[in-house]
Amino acid sequence: MRVHVRFVIGRAEQVNHAQSSTAPAPEAAAIIDNTASHRGRGTILLVEDEQFLREVTCEILESAGYRVLKTGNAVEALSAFKEFKPIVRLLLTDVVLPGQNGCDLANDLRAICPNLSIIFVSGYPENAVTRSGIQGDGMAYLPKPFSTQSLTRKVKEVLQQTETAGAQ
Repeated sequence: MRVHVRFVIGRAEQVNHAQSSTAPAPEAAAIIDNTASHRGRGTILLVEDEQFLREVTCEILESAGYRVLKTGNAVEALSAFKEFKPIVRLLLTDVVLPGQNGCDLANDLRAICPNLSIIFVSGYPENAVTRSGIQGDGMAYLPKPFSTQSLTRKVKEVLQQTETAGAQ
């Protein structure tokens, strides 16, 4: 018997070939539960130049309940932000982008909307990234690679910090 488990963000499907059991794969239960604990709300501006990572990150966030505006560079992100500014709650950006980097993009968007929450994502060590000026209220860092849980947890955490700060 051959068993193939196809993973889809937020759930897993077991496809059995020949004589097979109908029991779900153990990995499936863990994946199904990954995003069930938090249903997000709001719109996230995602800036990631690597298409595969952009698509996967978008799927994770959408399956967690967020609306996502996905862009591949700072120019696209600025254009999308200007169009959808009233509904964007969070900028999730890679630090290293073609053209303008994520830090400069964040500064430009914060000049337009000072209370915008920001999560910087990078494959570089945090100390190297934070020395680049990624510090301050409503800003956070998420190292690559990240799991579904760490991404959704970080987004929820940053958005809650912003809501708490706004209520004070």
